[in-house]
Amino acid sequence: MKTTERFSDRVENYVKYRPDYPKAVLNILQDAGVLKANSRIADIGSGTGISSQLFLQNGCEVFGVEPNREMREAAEVFLKSKKKFHSVNASAENTTLENNSIDIVLAGQAFHWFDVEKSKTEFKRILTKDGNVVLMWNDRRTDSTDFLKAYEDLLKMFGTDYLKVNHKNIDEKIFDSFWGKGKWKSFTVENFQDFDFDGLKGRLFSSSYVPPEDHPDSPFMVSVLKKIFARYQENGTGRFEYDTRVFYGQL
Repeated sequence: MKTTERFSDRVENYVKYRPDYPKAVLNILQDAGVLKANSRIADIGSGTGISSQLFLQNGCEVFGVEPNREMREAAEVFLKSKKKFHSVNASAENTTLENNSIDIVLAGQAFHWFDVEKSKTEFKRILTKDGNVVLMWNDRRTDSTDFLKAYEDLLKMFGTDYLKVNHKNIDEKIFDSFWGKGKWKSFTVENFQDFDFDGLKGRLFSSSYVPPEDHPDSPFMVSVLKKIFARYQENGTGRFEYDTRVFYGQL
């Protein structure tokens, strides 16, 4: 499956059940001198608009660059009241944005899908002289609780290409290659989501690396998920814990 098509049948669950990003991210980027209230943001791989929303709340102008039609249209509905949001049908490697027009290139939960070298060339073209690239992920903890350990085991059991496409494969060597050794910084903010069973099921099916809901394997996968939830839920909910990891620097 093409990278740009992976989430076409996951949009509804993605909109409902993927986590937001903590507002603390904005404060830290402001303190670092990276973000201003009038910053022009190119949100690359903007998906359904979750990362764009965070920066729109800061008063920024945001260009949501998204090649997947279904996700792009979902963002247009989600952010239709935001006059500073502009939906762009384009990719990381060819954004169609003007030269030196962007203060921050942002990628939320998306950089691991890009062609690193081609996107780096494109980002250099559209960034202003003092512009920054900001990459961020809601990194789900996999072993901090028994519930999260069991959920991780489920993904390894039923995932189609989970270990191959996992964003955890992005490491410091790739960042050193992208920015240059010692030329990027990072910080982490805690984040979480609480789910009832229907929410947990929706969160599972929002992932591109598990079978879709109409796949023959999915009923068995959901039955295992029910057992995990029944064993580890507390007061009818299970908690996903995240480390929101942010990496930034100038190219």
